Amino acid sequence: QLQLVESGGGLVQPGGSLRLSCAASGSTFSNYIMAWFRQAPGKEREFVAAIMWSGLTKYYADSVKGRFTISRDNAKNTVYLQMNSLKPEDTAVYYCAARGAGVVARIDYDYWGQGTQVTVSS
Repeated sequence: QLQLVESGGGLVQPGGSLRLSCAASGSTFSNYIMAWFRQAPGKEREFVAAIMWSGLTKYYADSVKGRFTISRDNAKNTVYLQMNSLKPEDTAVYYCAARGAGVVARIDYDYWGQGTQVTVSS
């Protein structure tokens, strides 16, 4: 059983940056594909980014490509999401998720964190 805890959310002005962290425990972190999803009020949860087991391969939603960077530190059991050039439309609850294998952008991940709020507003 893998436990995930996100941190790093907050209020930021448009054009600003935030770095989200997701700390994992309870199982071998490097066995999991890690991803970030987000859910805005009244909208479905959507894929943001994913990183494969070794960290060499990464995937991004078109809406964040070039602005967000996902990374992982398998020694620290942590995955990160560096978010730059933030826009009001990035406002959402951001969730960390993990799965052993499968299509990275599908929502049927095995483990989820509780979420962290990101608000982009002036």
